[in-house]
Amino acid sequence: MFERIRSLIDRLHEVQEVNSLSDRDLDDLGMSREQVLGFLRMPRDISERVAAMGKIFGLSEVELKRDHSQWVDLLTVCGQCADRAACAHVLAKGDKAQPSETHFCGNRATFGTLSAQ
Repeated sequence: MFERIRSLIDRLHEVQEVNSLSDRDLDDLGMSREQVLGFLRMPRDISERVAAMGKIFGLSEVELKRDHSQWVDLLTVCGQCADRAACAHVLAKGDKAQPSETHFCGNRATFGTLSAQ
């Protein structure tokens, strides 16, 4: 119970920090205030999941992050995923996971396009 309260307080402080960012700060981040607040609501492991799923398609994290707006889109799609269980199952396979097993992934088409380049 204590950890949950601590987590809620931490989130509140994060929201206050985002709300205190200037428009210039947000421009430097390349994100809107709503996008940053949306990221605060996402599970904390989103960037790791996107990187791991990209790896299944043969993509490095550097390749995924090369285009900032595309990286933000990948994170956003992943953060809104309703099938985290299927994702966890595929990611648990590690190097044995195949792109053909990722039919549930909202980022699958983007990963496929990037890996074909």
